[in-house]
Amino acid sequence: MTHPLRRAVLIVLAVALSACASSRSLDESFADIGADAQLKSVLFADRSHDYSDVDITMFEGRLMLTGTVWTQESHDKLLANANKASGVEEIIDEVLIADKTSFGQGFEDARIDQTLRARLIGDKNVTSGRYKIAVSKAVVYLIGAARTEAELEQAIDHARAVAGVEKVVSHVVLREAGDAQTLR
Repeated sequence: MTHPLRRAVLIVLAVALSACASSRSLDESFADIGADAQLKSVLFADRSHDYSDVDITMFEGRLMLTGTVWTQESHDKLLANANKASGVEEIIDEVLIADKTSFGQGFEDARIDQTLRARLIGDKNVTSGRYKIAVSKAVVYLIGAARTEAELEQAIDHARAVAGVEKVVSHVVLREAGDAQTLR
């Protein structure tokens, strides 16, 4: 198998395994990947605004935007572009109009993100694959689908316990017997 083909196969396998681990279907995982890629290409093509400090997080058709843009015009254009992406059923706008994240803060946000991911993976009472994390300026944003309120509280407690976290914002839905309700 050639190197690029082997890499593509490994990526597909990793996506498949992560979908199984999170109890999400492959269709949901691939739909999120497709919508994410489409939005990133739209934003990359839009040279009139700087979206370099915006993070895109997709979970089951729910798009969470975090980070910063410099102007209201950039923010409005970001939302207009997000509405163009197919597969996006809901847009959660957590983008701030502010200066870009500094290098030091970006490094701290990455540390918070990795610490929280490790804590969620290490907790047998939390299905870590059912949560996605974004960290911006020491604020942790969670999106996903909790099995129970107790599981979600445990995930939020883990986030609050990470040194340097200033705030935790949850956009997690509760999935009990097919129901979905947002828990904050």
